[in-house]
Amino acid sequence: MRVFVTGASGFIGSAVVPELIDAGHHVLGLARSDASAAALAAAGAEVHRGSLEDLDSLHAGAAASDGVIHLAFVHDFSRFAEAARTDLAAIEAIGGALEGTDRPFVITTGVLGLAPGRVATERDAQDPAATPRAAAHQAMLSLASRGVRSSVVRPAPSVHGEGDRGFVPTLIDIARAKGVSGYVGDGSNRWPAVHRLDAAHLYRLALEKAPAGSALHAVAEEGIPVRTLAEAIGRHLGLPVAAISPEDAGEHFGWLAPMVAADGSASSDLTRELVGWQPTRPGLLDDLGEGHYFRTGEPSRA
Repeated sequence: MRVFVTGASGFIGSAVVPELIDAGHHVLGLARSDASAAALAAAGAEVHRGSLEDLDSLHAGAAASDGVIHLAFVHDFSRFAEAARTDLAAIEAIGGALEGTDRPFVITTGVLGLAPGRVATERDAQDPAATPRAAAHQAMLSLASRGVRSSVVRPAPSVHGEGDRGFVPTLIDIARAKGVSGYVGDGSNRWPAVHRLDAAHLYRLALEKAPAGSALHAVAEEGIPVRTLAEAIGRHLGLPVAAISPEDAGEHFGWLAPMVAADGSASSDLTRELVGWQPTRPGLLDDLGEGHYFRTGEPSRA
């Protein structure tokens, strides 16, 4: 299958590309920069120049392919609503090229905020009032009724592994800067997690097997208490661990505060049954134990 992949040089995308190639697929990867193009070529992918804002390029890449995995997203949390609108326009451009073909189109959202206070399942719909990315899920359902085998993969908020520059590295950076590894309240709220290589495997399975209109959870661990995560960070950094009051969370954690306080446990039981996904990589705490998260170097995205 010739697969058009957006976000192909990103943290998850750079694992999805070899996962697809090793399974016998041909990858056409979207590249905005020369560096991304070089990385894709080195990985054995064909390069398609363009960006999320270049809708004609997205349409052309999708039209020239047998399926699409859409991973790219503008990770600017200060302009999250705008990023979600850009994502929706990209989905519509790609979907327009695939309409009526029954080709697979895998879209990405997330599990965080799906069902606060309980374990979220694949049957839970995203609330438009809770996240602007709910529009992507609705677009997926609309495309499923228009002759596209569209599905959505909802990764855990912590997609971890070497090279991660997301939420967990940001927590580590904050702990270093503040001299304390913190959590909000009693820290019993939980984050689900998945290793990037397990997530990459699920994206391939979604491309190959997911029925139209299905939601899949890239969740290997249903929920790790944030206090437990803070304690692991504190041990590795030799720092005290402390509760941060909800009133002080914004000052302490900055833009990450809502995520640190969120309770977002989620199940992937239905995903495993539907497409046969079985995660095998280390869990988040074991991954922290390998030490690569604590090497000094380029800071995380904060």
